[in-house]
Amino acid sequence: MTLTSLMAAGFEQEARDWREWLLRAMAGDPPALQIMYGPGGESRLPELELEWLSGYEGSTPVRTGNAAVTQFQLDVYGEVMDALHKARRLGIEAHPSAWALQRALLEFLESNWERPDEGIWEVRGPRRHFTHSKMLAWVAMDRAVKAVTEHGHDGPVDRWRRVRDEIHQQICRNAYDPDRNTFTQFYGSQELDASLLLLPMVGFLPPSDPRVRGTIEAIERELLQDGFVLRYPTGPAGEAVDGLPGREGAFLACSFWLADNYALVGRADDARRLFRRLLDLRNDVGLLAEEYDPGAGRQLGNFPQAFSHVPLVNTAMHLSEAGPDPRYLRVENESQDDPFTRS
Repeated sequence: MTLTSLMAAGFEQEARDWREWLLRAMAGDPPALQIMYGPGGESRLPELELEWLSGYEGSTPVRTGNAAVTQFQLDVYGEVMDALHKARRLGIEAHPSAWALQRALLEFLESNWERPDEGIWEVRGPRRHFTHSKMLAWVAMDRAVKAVTEHGHDGPVDRWRRVRDEIHQQICRNAYDPDRNTFTQFYGSQELDASLLLLPMVGFLPPSDPRVRGTIEAIERELLQDGFVLRYPTGPAGEAVDGLPGREGAFLACSFWLADNYALVGRADDARRLFRRLLDLRNDVGLLAEEYDPGAGRQLGNFPQAFSHVPLVNTAMHLSEAGPDPRYLRVENESQDDPFTRS
């Protein structure tokens, strides 16, 4: 997402620098890819709870570091493969070690994509077969196939294509609720998750697919709070999927994804209306936090939050007068419609 927004806005050198940082950070042991690194590529980021601090307005616990650094998250493999795929398509010259690193990632993923994980939201509950995680495993294999067929890299493309198709079939079989016409948060679940809005955006299914439209409508029914999107249902301790008690605000990235989906399925007015509401949340210097509390009418969480600003840039591109720039925003799939074809 970061790479796309940088290139779309013309910051090509920054995009190159980001790509170089990513390759350096993951170079030591590609199969042991972490979900986060320090600014200098540090891999050791231990979490420490500072019990003597009360936190902003009593928002305990206060922590340094992040225990999620030790989590297993399948989606990060797909994110890396997609980022390097976009770098090639955007004309960033090939790094001599990039493909060798990707081959190592793919070798690991072929043997591990069926494992449960903690997922994109870094849950502190039990591991599950999260739909978003499996979808990004599909993305990894799809971009590997394209690296061979579009960019001439070497690799067992037929095997990768078979794995890609197997993942696709498994998701459609185990993560889809036909009674409600929606995909669900994890295999066998009845819950929704806003990360399902990425299904058409990564090319997994075309926007015209009834299951995509059904998922959008289910998220509107069950995850919208005063017009903004929650990540997933929250609940009492022991019942919430993330293992945490209490509620949270609307996650702003998810609301931008809903605006993108509106645009993809031809609901341009709804997309622009939601986009304008999100823009109105910015503070006096144009910054956004991680979440927004519609009840209290204020921003919540990490501030400023890149995961809110990057989707803002990408949604603005999708809704621009000229439409998305095909060099930067198109995701093609051998068997699916182009998800960024304008309706």
